[in-house]
Amino acid sequence: MNAPSPLRPPMTRPTGRFMLAHPAHAIALGFGSGLSPKAAGTVGTLWAWAAFLVLQPWMNEARWGLLLLISLPLGWWACSVTARHLQAGDPGCIVWDEILAFWLVLWLIMPTGWPEQLLAFALFRYFDAAKPGPVGWADRLYHDMDPSHARHGWAKAGWGIMLDDLVAAFCTLLLIALWRSF
Repeated sequence: MNAPSPLRPPMTRPTGRFMLAHPAHAIALGFGSGLSPKAAGTVGTLWAWAAFLVLQPWMNEARWGLLLLISLPLGWWACSVTARHLQAGDPGCIVWDEILAFWLVLWLIMPTGWPEQLLAFALFRYFDAAKPGPVGWADRLYHDMDPSHARHGWAKAGWGIMLDDLVAAFCTLLLIALWRSF
């Protein structure tokens, strides 16, 4: 018996109207950063960086920890709902995964100056885009399934969207920790 073929990316890009039609869409699309016609993941990561710096004066370790803790299940839900509404397993316009993962990176490397933040950005984007080693493994875990044919398929798709970026964040943090140790 042949396995169902993986879903294809959405044929049309979501619009601002789509984003505003459901709270999950606004979250998953990074409050508009995922609507970028090119390099949505990079734009979402830049949005995460800017939002982190804007929020930083009002945040402390506990608040960042709470925000990240809440953002993980909220993002999982938002990515699952939005992927289902777009009928795509991992649409490129969903950028909440980049936002959450890069916030985690910044939270754990701060305080630091612009050069190390830029290094973190470059490393994270490399791991997220190229998907070497463990990032590629995490991406493939859920990427090849058709969520519409699997039990709890859209929830699995939402988790799959989030997982590879969390692994990319871990790899980024590992390299920064090694760099700092030398």
